[in-house]
Amino acid sequence: MTLGAVSPSVTAPLPARSSGKGGKSDAELAIVAQLTVTDRHVRAHEQAHLAAAGPYATGGPTYIYQQGPDGKLYAVGGEVTLDDSPVSGDPAATVEKEKTVIAAANAPADPSSQDRAVAAAAATMEATAQQQLRQQQDQQASAGGSQAAAAYSLPANEVGQILERYF
Repeated sequence: MTLGAVSPSVTAPLPARSSGKGGKSDAELAIVAQLTVTDRHVRAHEQAHLAAAGPYATGGPTYIYQQGPDGKLYAVGGEVTLDDSPVSGDPAATVEKEKTVIAAANAPADPSSQDRAVAAAAATMEATAQQQLRQQQDQQASAGGSQAAAAYSLPANEVGQILERYF
């Protein structure tokens, strides 16, 4: 699954007049300032996902860029891809994995709708794995109880011999 957010594009009509600040108009300077803030926010958001994902991140963040009026590229969106697939044959490991995926999805201070969707899907997989784990534990408990009863039961001829010895 992919975690990420896309910030709205920062664009505005650019007037031709210059303010004398490096040849940039006030509008251009405002756009560059907004793009700088957005870039920092997007990068921090994706780094929060990456840090919380641990071994389940399938790579580093990827970004969507927008060129500012100053010619520089600014991150305006991004994503981190996670491996959220169940651990085959191991529901306990799946439960732990999905808890990590949920934490990674919710790691940024402002999870996106995509982040919330990933967390919800991981919570569903976690619940399914917990149900499988309970079923396995129930089966082991019932099998263990049968084995314990069998271990304490003696064949009828041995029971008779023991009774004759003591009575």
